[in-house]
Amino acid sequence: MIYNQKKKERVWNFIKGIGKIPITISVLSIVAFLYDFGFEHEPSINKFLHTVYYMVISIGAISLAARYIYKDFRPALKSIPFDLLLLLFYTLLITEHNGYHTPGFSGILKYHFWIYIAIFLVFFREFSAIRIELKRAVLNPAQIFVLSFLSIIILGSFLLLLPNATITEISLLDALFTSTSAVCVTGLVVVDTGTFFTEFGQIIIGLLIQVGGLGIMTFASYFGYFFKGGSSFENQLVLRDITNSDKISGVFAILKKILIVTFLIEGIGAVMIFYSLDSSIIPSLADRIFFSIFHAISGFCNAGFSTLPNSFYENAFQFNYPLHLIVSFLFILGGLGFPIVFNLLKFLQLKFKSSSLFLIRKKHRITNPRLININTRIVLITTFALIVGGTTAFFILEFNNTLASHGLTGKIVTAFFGAVTTRTAGFNTVDTRALNISTVLIVMFLMWVGASPASTGGGIKTSTLAVALLNIVSIAKGKNRLELYNREIPKNSNDRASAIIVLSVIVIATSILLISFFDPEKGLLNISFECVSAYSTVGLSRGITADLSPAGKLVLIFTMFIGRVSMLTLLIAIYRKISTEAYRLPTENILIN
Repeated sequence: MIYNQKKKERVWNFIKGIGKIPITISVLSIVAFLYDFGFEHEPSINKFLHTVYYMVISIGAISLAARYIYKDFRPALKSIPFDLLLLLFYTLLITEHNGYHTPGFSGILKYHFWIYIAIFLVFFREFSAIRIELKRAVLNPAQIFVLSFLSIIILGSFLLLLPNATITEISLLDALFTSTSAVCVTGLVVVDTGTFFTEFGQIIIGLLIQVGGLGIMTFASYFGYFFKGGSSFENQLVLRDITNSDKISGVFAILKKILIVTFLIEGIGAVMIFYSLDSSIIPSLADRIFFSIFHAISGFCNAGFSTLPNSFYENAFQFNYPLHLIVSFLFILGGLGFPIVFNLLKFLQLKFKSSSLFLIRKKHRITNPRLININTRIVLITTFALIVGGTTAFFILEFNNTLASHGLTGKIVTAFFGAVTTRTAGFNTVDTRALNISTVLIVMFLMWVGASPASTGGGIKTSTLAVALLNIVSIAKGKNRLELYNREIPKNSNDRASAIIVLSVIVIATSILLISFFDPEKGLLNISFECVSAYSTVGLSRGITADLSPAGKLVLIFTMFIGRVSMLTLLIAIYRKISTEAYRLPTENILIN
């Protein structure tokens, strides 16, 4: 009996060992892909690499089919349609490679990019099958969040150092700066994205923006859950804290919604951008498609990266108002925050159902409970006030300055674009260096406020500003608690708002002090603008980024990183959480003002 048990254990360990082969080979295939595109090599090497690719695809097909044989490795039922499509795709590629042409597909499958897609799908599928356990006792959610961004920045830096990623050689510092700016969805650049990087390098930057905008944990956690059909309670607790979910059971539903909404909005945005482009300016269809996808991702993720040397201030794009409006609404939606978007979608869905039932049954409309929560109300009102106020100020102050070359409609659209892009998007349709000083100060304030919580944007966030202002009014009225819309805002929210504001001022002031020391010739106004832009992950600049000293660039790198993960999150990651619920100390007032 004992002998049979040990024999079963040996067989089981052997099977688990074999199961690690596909993921290992798929990782090596990604390394081969990076070598293929990242370095120059002989045609014979290219032929060998394609043989390796087909071998990897074959192993991926075998692994996918074998996974359903063993009960302990069997994926969730909902992943069966996806796996069947993958298996069919792999089979078509393999048969095409071996000379057996598939009717209706032979003309399509001859293109090499299908092979590259296949090896990435093999890696994606094998990686999703790995069970990753997130231990709160080892790393708290804040530490996991910070380390995930740090790891992607380092990986992105090495990818941008590949010879074929750039037209000319790039330094390690500039690669690190570009990777940090992309992952932190900032948009500050030390080299021109469109002319310095090759298409391969621009694709890397686009992927870094996408992963940085949503977070690597969003991708890895959801697809791992999708294919495995479950997750440990420990993982769900960590993801609940990272995604700010109210319920543990709903954490993966939220991740699913985030991915669907993101790709849907970016897809629609890319199509609209494509049709707003003039084919005479970008003649190549492939170039127009790439331009549309890149700017849709950069717009929704509030990254501010553009393949144009001067963003939309280029002569051919400066007066393309439909393009400006499309991109504007992309970063408005990205900057609202996913909880706000989900709440609005739920509200519209129930309103539509209520109206439909009213028309069908000819009865009174169904009364729904309070659907628009207080968080959504605060964000929408604050966002609306900032957009209207910023547009009005920009229109009046720049009417005869940077808006002088536009007609009335163009002035309104450009002023609107200028008001919303400053809140972490980073695109520009006017010369930032030509703005009036009063406009620059307003722009810096809008950059400092930034987008909304749980969004792709940065800044102190709209709700932080709203809570701080409401607290001032509450104190002035003599209240000892903060109330709004028949609800009481908890003290914890007020404390976090105050901490975020104070920490943002400290970080920005420190950055200004350091860069003023390293690059005093750049001017205090330009340096202050640059530091606020970096902290709020905006990407607007008055033209000093590329000319900064290495020390100045390092300061901006740390400022962008701190701005993306937030200084408060960094402090939470450093300090161990202490429970104070078990005791209370005697209180004593401190004189303030």
